[in-house]
Amino acid sequence: MTEQRRVAVWREGTAVAVPAEQPVVTAFDQGLARGDGVFESVAVVAGSTPHLGAHLARLTRSAGLLGLDHPGDDTWHALVAAVLADWPPALEGVCRLFLTRGPGEDAPPTALALLAAVPAATLRQRTAGISVVSLGLGVPADFRASAPWLLGGAKTLSYAVNMAAQRHAPDLGADDVVFTSLEGRLLEGPTSTVVWAAGGTLHTPPQDTGILAGTTQARLFAQAGAEGWPTSVTPGTVEDLHAADAVWLLSGVRGAATVHTLDGVRRDDAGLSARVRELLAR
Repeated sequence: MTEQRRVAVWREGTAVAVPAEQPVVTAFDQGLARGDGVFESVAVVAGSTPHLGAHLARLTRSAGLLGLDHPGDDTWHALVAAVLADWPPALEGVCRLFLTRGPGEDAPPTALALLAAVPAATLRQRTAGISVVSLGLGVPADFRASAPWLLGGAKTLSYAVNMAAQRHAPDLGADDVVFTSLEGRLLEGPTSTVVWAAGGTLHTPPQDTGILAGTTQARLFAQAGAEGWPTSVTPGTVEDLHAADAVWLLSGVRGAATVHTLDGVRRDDAGLSARVRELLAR
């Protein structure tokens, strides 16, 4: 299959599609130099972005936390349309939206969209499940809520720690990571939200720990609640995950990845993963 990659950048009030190999930002852009920006990763299914609205709402919140000038949702809709033009409907994609502070001074922010096929490894983990290791993030669970300079709850471009954690996971025999606080409370994955089933209820950690609000988790809980499956925001621990009936890492593109191994211990999903995926497919 020929590689599919698309890029569009906002220039002078217009979404401009450019060749994927063409540079689109200056070397002085603050997003490149300092990671001063925000982003979203949006699933492309059947040639469209069915959950774009939730991601744009989160992007707006993230931009507000950083004090970034937001170009408005019409800009993002135009950029998404530009990269989706002639995209093969049968090919699942991931559309990444980036907003940076730009070069600074009086220059406008940088807004662009990138579109590529979903990696094969992501598709495989969606169906085969994942092995996860717990790693400490090094902050108390309640600290980021009172420290706005730490940008808790913002999806920023400063993802070096998240990516380092995911690179470290294979060294420990795992595919992915669950972060924990200094007290051992559950936080989130580097690119995902933690959800577990226990006592007939779906659980996820509270956002006041500074974790990112999960769009896929919110959608799952809304669908589950409508079907009579109770949900709860619960301060949990790794021990709670070991005792749970099932554990998943949720993200917009991978969906619900079943955790089949946690810190080297194999575990089951009590047959619940099929129900979770069915709810998310609606």
